[in-house]
Order: sequence, then structure tokens, then C-alpha cells
Amino acid sequence: MKFRCYIILSALLATVSCTKEFDVKDTPDFVVTTEANTYKAGEPIKFQIKGSADIISFYSGEIYQDYAFKDGRQADVTGKGLTLSFKSGVAPGTPPGTQADQFSILTSTDFSGNYADLASVKAATWTDITDSFTLGTAAALVTSDTLDLSNFLVDGKPIYFALRYVNRPQVDNGFAQQWLIESFTLNSKDTLSNGAAISVADQVHSGFRIVDQYPNDAPARSQVTTTRVTLYGPAYKDPNDPIFDPNNPIFDPENPIYNPDSSAYIPTAVLPKFVPYDPNNSYNDPYSENWAVSAPISLGTVDLGKDWAVAVRSSVYAAKPAVFSYTYKTPGTYKAYFVASNNTIDKSKEVVKEVDVTITPE
Repeated sequence: MKFRCYIILSALLATVSCTKEFDVKDTPDFVVTTEANTYKAGEPIKFQIKGSADIISFYSGEIYQDYAFKDGRQADVTGKGLTLSFKSGVAPGTPPGTQADQFSILTSTDFSGNYADLASVKAATWTDITDSFTLGTAAALVTSDTLDLSNFLVDGKPIYFALRYVNRPQVDNGFAQQWLIESFTLNSKDTLSNGAAISVADQVHSGFRIVDQYPNDAPARSQVTTTRVTLYGPAYKDPNDPIFDPNNPIFDPENPIYNPDSSAYIPTAVLPKFVPYDPNNSYNDPYSENWAVSAPISLGTVDLGKDWAVAVRSSVYAAKPAVFSYTYKTPGTYKAYFVASNNTIDKSKEVVKEVDVTITPE
């Protein structure tokens, strides 16, 4: 009976400890001052800090470090125009390719958004803008020119982009090459107050998808990652390829790579079905296309994310700063903010101090 009472008491104590909140005893006693209100660009400002706080953060008042936009910043770029730039390169591939004129870039405002097959993509009206850019000629990426796309925009309609890749029969035209596209950048022609670009879409948010002409019979080797679009044609089916040799060890079920008791065992190895080479198969070496087609790009309100502070004191365990130094590079009038807080896992008490700073030319 006594043992049962101990269990009940322990459970009650656990319940109380789980529901108890840890309060913050004091609001930060925190003051920030400077020796002057006006400084030159490039001159360090020493903010004198008195008092104490568990965490101290600093907003300089510059673009993307402005306390007024700590919860988010948006820009309306409707009717402000659009520019495009990217990096491109071409690599030989395996076996080394020599085909020329395989890549082009196009734009459309009437694509239906149907990525199911290439016929649906090509049903749209696409304008070829390739000649407006400098393209890479080797694996080293080259930055294109920046193209003003404003004349291609249609009010109320999104704009799409396509990276078109053409593979010609490789026996007659040489093996296919790989085209590499990175840093695909769409900016509004409008800018922020400091001249900073307003990004409408980047490599990730352009949302490219591969649309292949023959995904089952002659699949392209193209792919999209967060940093790159790689365009590559289908592999040429060579009759001398070991895959068409019925005596190839990969077709032998007794091959030790399939035996879990063998030292040569490969866990991922799967016994393939032998398919003989068909000289009459039109997909051995076809003309084919595969396109990387973007998501719809609309011009309206662009979410630029939150403005962020610089950590002056990151935790209660960090040293207490008496001075924080910061240098403005651009002349102007800024409202600098220091946000000081005392915290527990449950609650926080915060103080915000504003310091007006004028920065003059050097």
C-alpha cells in the first residue's frame, strides 16, 4: 500500500513539474549611447552599452537589416519589367560528344502548364531568345548578358521559360554533349531604395521540369537539381555494347555479386533480363528533344523575406559587451535598433532602443 502511495505522489509531482512555467524576473536594464550622431562612411561607430541582457541583437537600419521589416518585406513589381541572366557551359559527356547547336532558350506567355508530354509543351507559342545571350563553349561556366524581357511580358499572364535540347542521330552527327545551366536569375527592373536588385525568381524557384520526347524508349539523361539544369541526350545504343552480349556475367544468376555469402556480393545488384540488340529499332539512335520548362513566373508582390539582425550577445553564456562597433559604408540617415531580451524557455521580456545615425560622405 505504501509503495502505491509513493507511485501516486511521484506522478503528481511529475505533473506539477511539467505544467510549471519558468517566469522572467526582470526586464532588461539596458541603455545604448554614441559619442556623436554624425559619422563619415567607413568610420567605425562605437555604440556604448550599459546594463545587461541575456540576448542583444542589432539592426543597422540598412536594407535587409531594418527593424521595421523584421516580420517580413514585400515589393510590388507589377508593371516594372523583368530581366534575365544565367551561366552556361557545355561539357563533352561520355563518350566525348561533338554535336553543335544543341541548346536554345525560349519564352512563352501562352503555355497551358501541361508538362505531361512534349507535344503539349510545343503546342504553345515559344519565342527563341538564344541569340541575345553569350553562351559557354566549354565546361567552364560563362555568365550570359542580361536581357531586358519587358517587351515579352503580357499583362495578366505569367511568363514561362524553356531550355530546349536537341539530340541528332549520333552515328552521323557525333555524340551528344551536356549543356549546363546555373544561376538562372530573374530580376525586376525596379530596385530597392539602395539600388539592390529585387529577385523575382532564381535557379531554385524557377521550378524547371524535364519534359522528354521519348521517356520510355530513348530516355534523355537530363536532370534538374537545386543548383543546376543538366541537359543531355539519350545514350546511343551501340551493338558492340557489352549489355547486348548474352554471355556478359551480369546475366549469369551464379555470378557471386548476387550471392549474399560471397565476398564479391553487391547488395544493390539485381539480375537483369537480357534484351538482344534489335538493329531495326528506330530508338537505337533517334532524333529527339528534351526541354526543361519553368514554372509560371508572375509579376506582382514579391516576398523578400525577413530582415535580420546581427548578434551582439547570442546567449546568457556569452561575454557581456560594453562596446559594439559597426561601420556604415553608404551615406544616409539610419535608424539603428538594439533589441535586448531576458528569456526563459517559456517567456521573454524585451526592450528596444533606437539610435538615430547620420552618415556623411568620406
